Amino acid sequence: MQNHSNSSGAANQNLTAFAIRESVFAGVIAFGLFFFFIGLETTQNIRNELIIVPHWVKLAFVVILVMVVRFAMITVVRPYLDSQKAAKAASPQVAREPGFVKRNFTLMMIIALFLYPIICVWLAGVQGSLKYVDNFGIQILIYVMLAWGLNIVVGLAGLLDLGYVAFYAVGAYSYALLSQQFGFSFWLLLPLAGILSAFWGVILGFPVLRLKGDYLAIVTLAFGEIIRLVLMNWREVTNGVAGISGVAKASIFGIWSFDVAAPNNFAKAFDLPMSSAYYKIFLFYVILLLCLLTAFVTIRLRRMPVGRAWEALREDEIACRSLGINTTNTKLTAFAIGAMFGGFAGSFFAARQGFVSPESFVFLESAIILAIVVLGGMGSLVGIAVAAIVMIGGTELLREMEFLKHIFGKVSRLSSTAC
Repeated sequence: MQNHSNSSGAANQNLTAFAIRESVFAGVIAFGLFFFFIGLETTQNIRNELIIVPHWVKLAFVVILVMVVRFAMITVVRPYLDSQKAAKAASPQVAREPGFVKRNFTLMMIIALFLYPIICVWLAGVQGSLKYVDNFGIQILIYVMLAWGLNIVVGLAGLLDLGYVAFYAVGAYSYALLSQQFGFSFWLLLPLAGILSAFWGVILGFPVLRLKGDYLAIVTLAFGEIIRLVLMNWREVTNGVAGISGVAKASIFGIWSFDVAAPNNFAKAFDLPMSSAYYKIFLFYVILLLCLLTAFVTIRLRRMPVGRAWEALREDEIACRSLGINTTNTKLTAFAIGAMFGGFAGSFFAARQGFVSPESFVFLESAIILAIVVLGGMGSLVGIAVAAIVMIGGTELLREMEFLKHIFGKVSRLSSTAC
């Protein structure tokens, strides 16, 4: 018993000594990181001279806080979590039925999304809901659909695609050009844009059949840039960098239109005040249904042989071939189906904006979509949706914060004064 108490006391002393060393090390790192950010401040005096104002108290507070938190993590939090994990492992596992929320979580989220525009109109009015439905609803759902489409290529098949924005551009320009030249409706051009994008996905898939890893990423990146340069320089067709304006709006199956001058205008038909919010609400439900279609097709494909083949290809291509799986068809179907959903999103984007230009399809868009897929977890539809809400919704939320406008406005005025 005495030996046990001596060993536990020695372990506690070792843990305390280790915690002190780690906290001192963390404090040194914090001092180096925050010395120039918090410890020193550059400002202007009354003679318009640049001076340095030290803030040693603030710096010391931050360093001590980091040391205390690191010490507490090692001595209190980590042992508590380890004891909880050990107790959970020792206790008998009892199978519990999932609760009501867990069983019906997906259905509840879908119902909440369908009610979202109604709640926005109820709280902010018809015109006031425009910002929330468009910026926080449609914008996020477009990236959710794009990320779910790229998830088929990257998350399921394991093919690193850095040029996914090219299919987005093909869908947008297909809708814009065909609607202007031939007068086709949105509901006809939506599947047509997906088919054309899938065709370009197959065209991209053939040259990269033997490539993987960094080489595949470089080729797909080049493909995305080639499409953008073609759109910029083929002025006779795409109007170059000026883009295509006056793209036709979507209608409710040709029954009601959202053009102000149309005799079958939606607002006129129901004696409503004229507002562009009705069109945005309609587009919200369209992109929501497209997202649900993308999720449904993805889930069904994962359970089919082609989905199993994608996952086998992602894990080990050589083993995939040894099992008799045709890797050529597997890669081409992944590129084609992923590109098809990108084309759907592109045609919707053109109908929403009413204007398309090459500047909307730069490499940064591909990087954002890939970041959403990686952040949410490759292969996880729910995780990707949450990542899109955080990245795109967070950006829009920061844009609406007034105090940030005041801060950066003040900084810009000080910079202009200094110059």
